[in-house]
Amino acid sequence: MWERTLQDLIRGLRANKNDESKFIAQAMDEIRREIKSKDMALKAGAVMKLTYLEMLGYDMSWASFHIVEVMSSPKIHIKSVGYLGAVQSFNEDTDVLMLTTNLLKKDLSSTPADVAVTLNGVSSIMTADLARDLSPELVGMLNHSRPHIRKRAIAAMYRVFEKYPDALRNGIGRLQEKLEDSDPGVVCATVNVLCELARRNPQDYLPLAPQLFHLLTTSSNNWMLIKIVKLFGSLSPHEPRLVKKLQPPITDLISTTSAISLLYECVHTCIIGNMLQGTTGYSLARTCVSKLAAFIEDPDQNLKYIALLAMVKIVPTHPHLVAEHQLTILSSVDDEDISIRMRALDLLSALVNRDNLQSIVQQVLSHLVKPESSAVPSAVQSLSHHIVPSTPAKSPSAPSQSSAYRLVLSQMIMTMCSQNTYDNVADFEWYLSVLVDLAYVSNVDIGAQIRNQLVDVVGRVRAARSYAVKLMVKVLSDDTFLLHAGEPGSCSEVLWAAAWICGEYCSELSAPDELIPYLLQPEIASLSPDITAVCIQSATKLFGYWASEAARQWTDSFLEDLKRAVDIMIEQMGQFASSTQIEVQERAANVLQLLTFIKRDVAMYKPKQDNGFSDPNAAAFDPVSEPSFPKSLYLIQPLFTSHELNPVASIAQASVPVPDGLDLDAWIVPSMQERVAEEGDDGEVTERKAKKSKKGKEKESASRTKVKGGKKKQKEGSYREELAPQEEETPEEKAERERLKAERLERMRDDPYYIMDDRSKPPAEDIDSIPVVRLDGPLPLPKEEPRLPGLRSSASMRSTPPPFVVEREGEMPARVVITPQSSTPMTSSRRPTPIPFDRTATPPLSLPSFQSYEVPDDDIRTSTPEPIKVTRAKKKGTGTAKKKRTVKPETKAEDSGAAVH
Repeated sequence: MWERTLQDLIRGLRANKNDESKFIAQAMDEIRREIKSKDMALKAGAVMKLTYLEMLGYDMSWASFHIVEVMSSPKIHIKSVGYLGAVQSFNEDTDVLMLTTNLLKKDLSSTPADVAVTLNGVSSIMTADLARDLSPELVGMLNHSRPHIRKRAIAAMYRVFEKYPDALRNGIGRLQEKLEDSDPGVVCATVNVLCELARRNPQDYLPLAPQLFHLLTTSSNNWMLIKIVKLFGSLSPHEPRLVKKLQPPITDLISTTSAISLLYECVHTCIIGNMLQGTTGYSLARTCVSKLAAFIEDPDQNLKYIALLAMVKIVPTHPHLVAEHQLTILSSVDDEDISIRMRALDLLSALVNRDNLQSIVQQVLSHLVKPESSAVPSAVQSLSHHIVPSTPAKSPSAPSQSSAYRLVLSQMIMTMCSQNTYDNVADFEWYLSVLVDLAYVSNVDIGAQIRNQLVDVVGRVRAARSYAVKLMVKVLSDDTFLLHAGEPGSCSEVLWAAAWICGEYCSELSAPDELIPYLLQPEIASLSPDITAVCIQSATKLFGYWASEAARQWTDSFLEDLKRAVDIMIEQMGQFASSTQIEVQERAANVLQLLTFIKRDVAMYKPKQDNGFSDPNAAAFDPVSEPSFPKSLYLIQPLFTSHELNPVASIAQASVPVPDGLDLDAWIVPSMQERVAEEGDDGEVTERKAKKSKKGKEKESASRTKVKGGKKKQKEGSYREELAPQEEETPEEKAERERLKAERLERMRDDPYYIMDDRSKPPAEDIDSIPVVRLDGPLPLPKEEPRLPGLRSSASMRSTPPPFVVEREGEMPARVVITPQSSTPMTSSRRPTPIPFDRTATPPLSLPSFQSYEVPDDDIRTSTPEPIKVTRAKKKGTGTAKKKRTVKPETKAEDSGAAVH
């Protein structure tokens, strides 16, 4: 009578917080004594205390047999304690579960109270063996006279079906009958079980559609309607006829219900069940989008999140309906919750097209700009703040300080612009400025992706190269990337792209000699080796281009400038020749050798005396006469301008034809093939034997040495004989060898361990039959426009850029035959956006954290660049001759292509 109860145990734990382990050790000793008692009430009390301690993390698996004893008690209050302990501690590996089968069958046939307790417990301790043995009794319980027993039996049947799927054959019929039960609770439990079962194999439950549809149209239980709607969402993709049948009742539920949970499930089912397709689903789609837009405006953050998530799924089929709520979506981008921001950005990226790309990118780019630091508060303001504390206002741009968030934003901008090979970009000069702006404000490691985008855009869009070179000159002349090169998120890889673009397209530069000092400044050596190597290579290209331009318009006054330029190049290049990076050192050493050759040639050059009768331009390009300029000025430029670098098609490598007569599976040395085949026929395998120790075998060493020496000489002789030139075979010997080879190949053909090549070898080419053709006359030289050595003519500069043409296909290798594809234009199912995202609706924020990019005065554009002209080809087979329709460029009042502000 002095044993401690569960209440005493809880009070003791609270009173002994400082020495809890000691108290629990004493309590466990008491529980071990009590649980072995013959008094069933005392044993049940010990099980209750063990159950409480198990929730605190202490093991009670050692008492599993005693728990079974408590479960077998005829008293309902003690039996309930036993089942509670079993639910808390039993699992599939518990040994005593095999002893509970008969006990559970007995309790299932006992009083209703015992049956209810047993059904509650058996659902949690179900195993495959118990499910097999108890399934007949549980199926019988589905027809019990009491509704609460039927509900518990239906819930237990789900565990039976999960552990023992063969029970579905006999139990699914009874379960279907419960859909027409008189008790609503039983029907609701049946729908719950069917909804869970239909997630795995929905097509098996299509015969239940009529009964479920009847419940959908007659029931008023919102929780059961949610389950039925979910169930139809799983069934409708497997039965298209259900879509047309379900549209009226679901539309009615969406329009009339006040339950938000049911409303969202109906909208979600319409999306996943393909109910928004076709003409009949258009009105339903409009209703769903309007309801989701109301969710976005709701102050509940959970509703905002699920609404944005659902709208992303509607965009592929009905983008015009989602675009009607653009202002609501854009307001979610400024939300304080970063998860809502991310879903809103996903939705915006799905809505991107040529009309709204710039405004959306500007909106996203504004989130990367760090807010300006507020001014330091005065003493009065600080004192008043401490006297009257107030809740600090949350900054809406706080998530922008997260590196992960900024990385996602940066990648999203490039993904939106580059998808489908820049299909949405109309102004590539704007996109180049955005990439440079992104390098300045992202503050994350996104430099490699920006570098690849810059090089790819300039390589594919020829009309953007001039602006790109001017922009890259601004990047190279700014020391921001050099000063922060070692910091994380510095995006110093942009210097790689800037140097490469300026070197590859140096003809677009007005003064290439002014850019060389920026590429060879000492700070470049502190960058990564690949950037330094590209800077050296680009500086060499610039010098070669400048030297060739000087040679075209050579005068003797250029000689001193040339000597000075060569000396400066040698001096600046010498600092890289001693670099520890092998790539940088090798490139610098090679360039130094070329510059040294040019220096010697220039030093030996003597100006010619003009007699007044010769044409200097003709003498400069005459291959016979001596030129009027140093020959070494044309030494470097041909090394880099022999071939133009173009984008490569994605199928170029796979389209390279195999040359005639090339067999990649044939042996390179035919004699080795014959020797291996002969060794395989004889079945002899030569192995190198390991040398044995001579300890204890001195008597046999001499004889072994002789034998080994003889074998070695024999082996060397065979190798010498094989490498020596063989005598010509007689026709008889050749025929015999061919016969033996044919027999050997025939035997090998049936051998599964040999792989035979049945392809016929192409005939050998007759080289003697190729005619010899003599090429007379020198090769024609390209006609070059005379230019000044340092500057390009300003008249060649364009005032407005030409239309941008993107080389999407890329360059293919020579001798490749491409199969022509049908040019039938594909009709798009997307409707035009009624209210596009434009600058007037959502003006972009200014980006004050970096300088704007200005072009020289003679290149200022008076209007935005012309968009790409879309030309529609005439359809074949039509009798009427229609002219090609061309979209004329539109002019805007403001210049927005030169810089991103």
